[in-house]
Amino acid sequence: MAKAANLGGKSGVRIVVAGDRGTGKSSLIVTAAADTFPTNVPPVLPPTRLPENFYPDRVPVTIIDTPSRVEDAGRVAEEVKRADAVVLTYACDRPETLDRLSTFWLPELRRLEVKVPVIVVGCKLDLRDENEQVNLEQVMSPIMQQFREIETCIECSAFKHIQIPEVFYYAQKAVLHPTGPLFDQESQTLKPRCVRALKRIFILCDQDRDGALSDAELNEFQVKCFNAPLQPSEIVGVKRVVEEKLPGVATTDRGVNECGLTLTGFLFLHALFIEKGRLETTWTVLRKFGYNNDIKLADELIPTFKRAPDQSTELANEAVEFLQMTYELYDSDYDNNLRPAELEDVFSTAPESPWDEVTYKDAAEKTALGGLSMNAFLAEWALMTLLDPSRAVENLIYLNYPGDPATAVRVMRKRCLDRKKQQSERNVFQCFVFGPKHAGKSALLNSFLGRPYSDSHTSSAEESYATNVVDLPGGIKKTLVLKEIPEGGIKKLLSSKESLAPCDIAVFVYDSSDEPSWKRTTDLLVEVAGHAEDTGYEVPCLVVAAKDDLNSFPMAIQESTRVTQDMGIEAPIPISSKMGDTNNVFRRIVNAAEHPHMSIPETEAGKSRKQYHRFINRSLMFVSVGAAVAIVGLAAYRVYATRKSSSS
Repeated sequence: MAKAANLGGKSGVRIVVAGDRGTGKSSLIVTAAADTFPTNVPPVLPPTRLPENFYPDRVPVTIIDTPSRVEDAGRVAEEVKRADAVVLTYACDRPETLDRLSTFWLPELRRLEVKVPVIVVGCKLDLRDENEQVNLEQVMSPIMQQFREIETCIECSAFKHIQIPEVFYYAQKAVLHPTGPLFDQESQTLKPRCVRALKRIFILCDQDRDGALSDAELNEFQVKCFNAPLQPSEIVGVKRVVEEKLPGVATTDRGVNECGLTLTGFLFLHALFIEKGRLETTWTVLRKFGYNNDIKLADELIPTFKRAPDQSTELANEAVEFLQMTYELYDSDYDNNLRPAELEDVFSTAPESPWDEVTYKDAAEKTALGGLSMNAFLAEWALMTLLDPSRAVENLIYLNYPGDPATAVRVMRKRCLDRKKQQSERNVFQCFVFGPKHAGKSALLNSFLGRPYSDSHTSSAEESYATNVVDLPGGIKKTLVLKEIPEGGIKKLLSSKESLAPCDIAVFVYDSSDEPSWKRTTDLLVEVAGHAEDTGYEVPCLVVAAKDDLNSFPMAIQESTRVTQDMGIEAPIPISSKMGDTNNVFRRIVNAAEHPHMSIPETEAGKSRKQYHRFINRSLMFVSVGAAVAIVGLAAYRVYATRKSSSS
């Protein structure tokens, strides 16, 4: 299994052979397995297994034959969908079967969305007319240009035992060492994800951080990946190949300098290996450093974090310090502004920048130059760790985090314990922002990120995030994550019992100039508070009166004060995003979240339930006291009776 895990997790390879009737499918399979040409073969062979020691990678191969009848097309389709690789056959003595590959078989595989390597095999080579000279490369080149899924083409003869084992070797190799993830055939260059992975490996091996692999470092790399050292003459030979073949002029990076092999030379060597068909060399390197067939770190290398629904996750201090150093390293002009190009450099050893995704793309405050300050950079990491701690740690590993990945994240105390202890130890708080359409939710998030106010309203049906650092008195910094819940998504959110478990505090925003907006917000507050009471995931709540620059609706203050007092929470906080007056609302949100036992609203149903429980408890107490009095009275009577009897 260890060997299989080192080959992209493959414990076996399933190869399906398909093609027109009479093209030699069954004879090809039998000859490969039994090493003898069959005189009689059934129309369709049962699954044929080649032993694991048949090929050097020692991975078992199962070959599936397929029928050629039209009525069996459904069965063939099911088999190719389950294949790791497909072998398409044609007969060398029947040119029309070769034409059928591009007119039927290859388009059919695409229609079925079969995205596995394809090996094109010409069978019955011995039957081709000797006078007919065929240049296989010339014939197949146009087809391979049109169908990039073709890994290789080969011609064979089962009757004369010509290149039979090679057919399934190439098919197995295409599965275990695929070209697609590594190399772009059209541009003849390494694919971006491959370059990023090799760059990370280069940095890991460049122990003295001088930008080149010395002879000693190159040798250590060779031993780690291939379990064999390089001879001094071999190291010289490697460098000479790079210097001779790498294009460029003396003033540019020629792949080798006085310190050793540079990153340019390292990447060039791998491109050369792939061009020469030695994909196993690059795959061996990638897999030794933990990469799978998608050129991402294998799942078993990424720690997972078990937590209760009301437990959150934060980066440990060591991870935060590492990220601060990383920021300073890439902020080359020390202006507290990590520009987009510099941020791309930060993630240049990850498969891609995770912050290009919708969730993170616009979630942090940008500088005037479109970059990130240190606070914004750390806030983005805090958001990723909160939402997907394993993903955050995976990206830390891509950045070559030196610590133990399993301890890079802290699982925080349950919120129910925070309420009992009447304080929170968290450094990152998540706030759900509720409110009706046009209430000012998006404007609140934008003002949190320092964005200018805009009158144009863009309603979104998707949840969106805003994260930033909030400065508290005494130099204390906390990270606040605002999650906007669209009005249309509230029903779906509250359909789950644990939906409020990740929420540290809920904020309800209404348009203070619009009475229907206030009434809808009141309904939402009661609905969310009721759900919290029913599920036990109660959260502090604040109400925000947005658009304070407009005239309030009649009785606005009296009405809002009455409702909030009845529910036992603070009066609404007036703000005006348009005027830039946020009334310290973000600091007040954090303060409320730090005291999770306060600002928890009570609905009428919740109050009635509490009164009922008090009544039941009081009744039980009276029953208990009455029983105790009766027991004491009975005991006293017994003592009295005993004494009376004794005196008589």
